[in-house]
Amino acid sequence: MTAYTVADFDFDLPQELIAQHPAPERSASRLLDGRTLPATERVFRELPDLLSPGDLLVFNDTRVIRARLHGAKDTGGSVEALVERVLPGAADGRHEVWAHLRASKSPRAGQTVHFRNAAGQSFPAEVLGRCGPENGLFHLRLPGDALALLEQFGHVPLPPYITHADDEDDARRYQTVFARVPGAVAAPTAALHFDEGVLAALEARDVRRASVTLHVGAGTFQPVRVESIADHRMHSEWFEVPQATVDAITETRARGGQVIAVGTTTLRSLESAALGTPDRLPRAGARDTDIFITPGFDFRVVDRLVTNFHLPRSTLMMLVSAFAGFDTIRTLYADAIARRMRFFSYGDAMLLQRAASAGNDGDPSGNSAVPR
Repeated sequence: MTAYTVADFDFDLPQELIAQHPAPERSASRLLDGRTLPATERVFRELPDLLSPGDLLVFNDTRVIRARLHGAKDTGGSVEALVERVLPGAADGRHEVWAHLRASKSPRAGQTVHFRNAAGQSFPAEVLGRCGPENGLFHLRLPGDALALLEQFGHVPLPPYITHADDEDDARRYQTVFARVPGAVAAPTAALHFDEGVLAALEARDVRRASVTLHVGAGTFQPVRVESIADHRMHSEWFEVPQATVDAITETRARGGQVIAVGTTTLRSLESAALGTPDRLPRAGARDTDIFITPGFDFRVVDRLVTNFHLPRSTLMMLVSAFAGFDTIRTLYADAIARRMRFFSYGDAMLLQRAASAGNDGDPSGNSAVPR
């Protein structure tokens, strides 16, 4: 067994390769076909040609909400909020959220924060207290339905490495064409490359489609700050796997097709739902997951993965290394940098095949998959 450290998942990336804007056309982005080495560079719209009739593509149909808010405390100090989760509510609406707050002095329970938009309108939010993992979030009560208020007052929650202020192009392009269920504060970025032309080509090739929902949280951008992987605490995200998707996977297996996850969020949903199942199939239902996938993980569901290029030292670098193989990922990332491909959310994509050895290269931490 290999004793990996966080440093093993680091790499040097030229700053200019971090994509600040999407490609002019979704499917005109580049695709590194890494199923075998050496990799082949393609255009993303060629993806249907790389799949077989009877294969199944599984998408994350979450919808990014305008989760970033600007305002001030009732004492006058400025506040920036990033809503992490909209809490389920009664029939009269969802009035409470968990949020990250950035302020010179953190507000206390009982204080009011006034959030505003460019038109000078504002609404008050009551701070109910601290919440979430290690009390790192703030529990806020809003005066109306949270999703409606965020749509009116919020900004597109662009990742921290994108330096421009959000605009209407971001509102359109930092969203998949099939986004359906509002709740994510980050896009499932591998799916941003799909457009109606690619979807039509997939249908013509008899490649099936199914979906899950995972509301991506801000923790997806956080690097692992501890040296030992075993000490890292994974952020939690809500997900749902419909019964129709389980049935589609069962049918795909029966006819010898491959299950292709579009994005790491889809992969995490499917593999979380399959943990401990005797038939190695996911179970339908909705719940939270904080599964941490590292080399040694026993993949039960996903055969191939469409994914973007991820942050150094991140849990997603560990996930793709577990899936395709540590040495394969190191080679593919070096190849992508040499080709001057575009990285991160607005960047290019790659297609990965699950390594034959996936699940056999155990992590001595015992943390290959941690559904806490």
